[in-house]
Amino acid sequence: MPYIVKWLCISMILGALVGTASAGFLQSLEWATNFRESHLWLIALLPVAGFLIGLLYYYFGKDVDAGNNLLIDNIHDPKEIIPFRMAPFVYLGTIATHFFGGSAGREGTALQMAGAIAGQLSKPFKLDKSERRILLIAAIAAGFGSVFGTPLAGAVFGLEVFLIGKIRYNAIFPAFASAILADWSTNLWNVKHTHYHISLIPKLELMPVLYSILAGIAFGICAAAFSRMIHWVGSVFKSKIQYPPFRPVIGGIIIALAVFAMGTTRYIGLGVPVIVESFEKQLPLYDFALKMILTIITLSAGFKGGEVTPLFFIGASLGSALSLFIPLPFGLLAGMGFVAVFAGATNTPLACILMGIELFGAECGVYIAIACVVSYLLSGHNSIYTKQKIGEAKNRRYASREAKSVSEFL
Repeated sequence: MPYIVKWLCISMILGALVGTASAGFLQSLEWATNFRESHLWLIALLPVAGFLIGLLYYYFGKDVDAGNNLLIDNIHDPKEIIPFRMAPFVYLGTIATHFFGGSAGREGTALQMAGAIAGQLSKPFKLDKSERRILLIAAIAAGFGSVFGTPLAGAVFGLEVFLIGKIRYNAIFPAFASAILADWSTNLWNVKHTHYHISLIPKLELMPVLYSILAGIAFGICAAAFSRMIHWVGSVFKSKIQYPPFRPVIGGIIIALAVFAMGTTRYIGLGVPVIVESFEKQLPLYDFALKMILTIITLSAGFKGGEVTPLFFIGASLGSALSLFIPLPFGLLAGMGFVAVFAGATNTPLACILMGIELFGAECGVYIAIACVVSYLLSGHNSIYTKQKIGEAKNRRYASREAKSVSEFL
């Protein structure tokens, strides 16, 4: 009972604070996106915005520049409390990225804001190192659950993301309590989440299952490619441009020129309209590739945001396009790709299965599960989070190297 009462109190405070922060962030993001779409000349200023973001982090935020990897690293080995400035820094950086036309997401910002808020609760509640691990897991669960409106997936994501192949059950109550309360708090602010609908789900038979496995293979390859490319391009920026604030300047120039050359803003920002479109009609194959390229350049150059919503775009548009070759409904393939590419890129299949069920309904649960598990297996030990550790390897080849970080495999 003391454990339950203590963590319920912490979860209530954490959930209310993180849910409110997510609500404000989502509203700001919507405003920034709408304003940019009404004033497209702002995209030309993306290099200037990138330079200012780079200066902010280079001179005042070096200790929080690692972002989500800093949170994961502190779960493995809690050291100093996460500085609160991580929250306003990543908030400003992400809003600026979207306001001026970068291609990024929102999950990274929500998690970092949640982690920074949670860090401030360590001293008042006198938490030791073990309890601070649990607190950060609960914060990640709250941030993820509230920003996407998927509290169950958020809770499992917090438990699953930092250690591949294993789950820490000592944090299960705080994770679920914080995620549910944070999502509830966000909803109290009347923030609306995007709804997706899969209109046709085939009967569960042998051929649709085989087609789902085939689609899962494609999603796993896509996830591994994204993870490897984002790290490789990031290393190129770092090796070629020594002064960090200049990296987003170059990246911003590339993105702005690409947007004006294509004559469309379809592949920048969150890309939610295209995600919705992928459930409504068959999309061309190049949609996912262009979004992948622009997102990798944006985030590798040093702009702020997250990878997850772009991964939703990439997966959903790829799934919709695969209906050209795989005889499954494009809406179902879009839903499968939506979560399966994310599962492969983050090594969180259970969270993604739950997310698919929360977003699309239980009727497609088996197809979602097949795609997520196959993608998870086929993506190998790649991840967008280099500080993930391998608790249990996916195959015997790496079994002797368990508990190593993903970055060592890359």
